[in-house]
Amino acid sequence: MSSEVRWKICWENELEASDHAELADFFCKTYGPTGAFNAKPFETGRSWGGARPERRAIAYDSHGVASHMGLLRRFIKVGTTDLLVAELGLYGVRPDLEGLGIAHSVRAMFPILRELSVPFAFGTVRHAMRNHMERYCRDGTANIMTGLRVRSTLPDAHSDLPATRTEDVLVLVVPVDRPMTEWPAGSLIERNGSEL
Repeated sequence: MSSEVRWKICWENELEASDHAELADFFCKTYGPTGAFNAKPFETGRSWGGARPERRAIAYDSHGVASHMGLLRRFIKVGTTDLLVAELGLYGVRPDLEGLGIAHSVRAMFPILRELSVPFAFGTVRHAMRNHMERYCRDGTANIMTGLRVRSTLPDAHSDLPATRTEDVLVLVVPVDRPMTEWPAGSLIERNGSEL
């Protein structure tokens, strides 16, 4: 995929309304097949589902958006330790390009991670993505952590729902400026905000 696409690495405020509309359409088509609820946040033209990213890596080809990954710096709490991370999320690959994916997106984002001087990049994925993530992690670029729970705020407040949710998900950690041995111990990660 990397030789057939051009990457646009941009700050969130560099995107125009037309960019958001194109990305919203991309997310509806990419996330819709995984469940109608997954595409719902994007049906109004929003190009983010929970927290809004500050940087984006967007791959384009002759058919439009091919791949996307968002990044948001934030402090999370791992066990009792506050930790600055770059959360990676809003990942998607156009369905006709699946199988070419996440490694290219993270590699396109890696110079930005270094520039931001974050110790780690962090993301979460469903257990159904385990095989895909294990293939990506084979070269040691990232680590999959299991047995962790991640607590996040809901993106919207509802009087009939709790303000937070705790999920058992796979945690992906990419060492950037620190070795993996410096990732704090703890079985609960407090995201302190909505999922990206």
